[in-house]
Amino acid sequence: MTKTRTFVAIAALLTLGMLPVLIAPAGAQQTDRAKQIGGKLVCGVGTSLCNCKQILTQCNHVGCMNSSMMLKTLDEKVAKGDAEESIVQAFILEFGREVLAEPPKSGFSLIAWLMPSFYLLAGAALVIFVISRWRKRPAAEAAATSQAAMALPPELLARARAEATRATED
Repeated sequence: MTKTRTFVAIAALLTLGMLPVLIAPAGAQQTDRAKQIGGKLVCGVGTSLCNCKQILTQCNHVGCMNSSMMLKTLDEKVAKGDAEESIVQAFILEFGREVLAEPPKSGFSLIAWLMPSFYLLAGAALVIFVISRWRKRPAAEAAATSQAAMALPPELLARARAEATRATED
């Protein structure tokens, strides 16, 4: 009888231990659509509850009151069948533009998307220009030096060579 009680107690403990894993926690997203929309939003903005500033669906801040509230709101709006744009606009109205994980790809914010590419291309062009100038410079300087040497009178050149020979013999 004791073995049976032990077995029943262990089974009950395992069942109770697995219960939180089997039952979805309250406030968790139910659909892939909610996860997709939540990935475009930031947790912890616009309220004094939390300031973690993590992606809403990936918020792992322990005790984050903001995350559960925002996820609940998101799930309600998704369950009603609201369009993604209207859900995002509702969050912007409630929390401000800071709730967006990335700037919108329109209007003035488009510059935030285009400028890194522009700077990369401009930097590459500048590097190519500078390197080509460096490669051309030594050849031009060597030609200028040889032409200057040709312009020296032979007796001046001989005197300079003799002086250089004397300086290096000592």
